[in-house]
Amino acid sequence: MAPEELINPKASADEEVLQQQYLRALSSFEGIVLGQIEVKNTIGNRLNVSIRAGLIILSMIALSIFVLLMMLSIQTTRISGVVESMNHRITAVSTKMEGIRTNMLAMENQVALMSDIELYTTIMTQEIDGITNDMHAMEQSVRRINNQFGGVRERISAIAVSVGQMNFEVQAMQSEVRRMAEPARTFNRFFPFMP
Repeated sequence: MAPEELINPKASADEEVLQQQYLRALSSFEGIVLGQIEVKNTIGNRLNVSIRAGLIILSMIALSIFVLLMMLSIQTTRISGVVESMNHRITAVSTKMEGIRTNMLAMENQVALMSDIELYTTIMTQEIDGITNDMHAMEQSVRRINNQFGGVRERISAIAVSVGQMNFEVQAMQSEVRRMAEPARTFNRFFPFMP
């Protein structure tokens, strides 16, 4: 072909050549369209597979979250029950400690009456000392008893103070346990469908 023909191509005048060129162009166009359709089908299939895989993964995540929520709700119910049981036991202990404190106060009052006994014992010791020298040993024994009574009184007073402090601590623990159990009760109210 001459350069002029390449720059200004002219359609062939031959009808058969035109027909072949037309068929080749139509075949090329059909191939291009079929290739685009095949690419679109491949992309569509991949998109469907990706969507299915995404749905499966999301379903597994949702199932895992549901199982975790159920386990958390069950554990919350159990913790609430344990806290309630501890609360009842601490209340019972507090009641018993109050009874012990009352008994210790009664004992302290009775021990306080021993001062009168100590006075009478001293008077009796003086009379016995005036009666006979042989009773001097008895007087010393009575004095030792008086000293022991004083030590017992001091120990019982210290025990009464300790019991009072223990009762205060138990009541403080009871209040703390009730405060700690309040979030668990609140969380349990958010999931009433669990037993």
